[in-house]
Amino acid sequence: MAMTTVPTTVPSITPARIVGLDGVRGLAALYVVLYHIFLRAWPGVAAADAPFWAVWLDSGRAAVIVFIAVSGFSLAIGPARSGWRFASIREYARRRAWRILPPYWAALAFSLVMVWFVLAQPGWAVPTAKSVVVYGLLVQDAVSTGSPNRAFWSIAIEAQLYVLLPLLLLIVRRFSAVAMVAMVAAIVVTMGLLGPHVAWMNDALVKFTPDLAVLFAVGVLAAGIVTASERVRSRPWAWYALAAAVPLIVVISIKGMAWSNANLLWVDLASAPAIGLLLVAIATSQPRFVIRFLDTRPLRTLGSFSYSLYLTHLPIVIAVAYGLVLPRVPSGAPTFFVLVAILVPTTVLFARLFAEVFELPFQRHRGWKALLRAIARRPQQPTNSTDSSSAGGPNESAVTAVSRKV
Repeated sequence: MAMTTVPTTVPSITPARIVGLDGVRGLAALYVVLYHIFLRAWPGVAAADAPFWAVWLDSGRAAVIVFIAVSGFSLAIGPARSGWRFASIREYARRRAWRILPPYWAALAFSLVMVWFVLAQPGWAVPTAKSVVVYGLLVQDAVSTGSPNRAFWSIAIEAQLYVLLPLLLLIVRRFSAVAMVAMVAAIVVTMGLLGPHVAWMNDALVKFTPDLAVLFAVGVLAAGIVTASERVRSRPWAWYALAAAVPLIVVISIKGMAWSNANLLWVDLASAPAIGLLLVAIATSQPRFVIRFLDTRPLRTLGSFSYSLYLTHLPIVIAVAYGLVLPRVPSGAPTFFVLVAILVPTTVLFARLFAEVFELPFQRHRGWKALLRAIARRPQQPTNSTDSSSAGGPNESAVTAVSRKV
């Protein structure tokens, strides 16, 4: 595609805020909540007996790969406008840590309290002191230990992708964005083909889910649209995205969700083109009615704290499901609707309050001095900032700079 060439001084022709991107994050985070509710209503093999109207909820991975692609896209916007370079890799690393770690560590503490003192899910290993160290250092994909929050699995992988991003940008500068994606995909496909025959490689596939690196790389590729010519930007990207998605949707419809969940690596890779093209379509405001929907105030607001929702919802789902609903309500649809009625507003409200303390201040202020000054003058008008991004699975509301939502 023409947008993949490395520009030198091509001016940006897109607005600072990619309209609709917050809505994508908000919907993805809400889907993860519904997915975990689905798993409690139809646990294990019972998911195969779920009614047709609920089957679409049996794929939490879909939201994660969207988060990962959006993360790569958002983080590459600034470099794409600057010849695919960071102004400062050190500043990039500092801002990533400042943006991601405070809410993550706060959510880790909350999850440990919920598991140790409220309710742990039956059948799961209870986290120990080792879990605190492993999860605190974001190495849970490499070191096995009791999990305080199963939704945290993607956060470690996303942090590792942040480290990989400068190398991806170097490949883009030396070759092209398409070549960069091709290199990452070639490595992952090779691992996927050899994994069933090579024990250590299969273990790496399970632990590190390298297919997510392809989604991240595709997000970086899609960011090239911000410096593309008007002729390229005016192409029907939304239709391209739909055309790329239809074959996979047809296959999953025929094979079923059980097949899809058993072949996650290949499904993720097959999803990558459609997700990348969707991001390009959103960046070029296509189609208008979809952008208007994604930019409605409720979705925009939900997207602004979707990282907090992703981080905190699961301990609440477990406590309410196993401690209150499952012992009293028949499994299946009755449990599902009761849990939705209780948990959707509860998790969203809690995440909003959590974000007000542990996420949003770190979006608005770029360091301790700015944050402490803002706290000192709290009754006055708050400081505005363009950096309102996060993981999520990783979210990224404003994408004007190198900052970061599963």
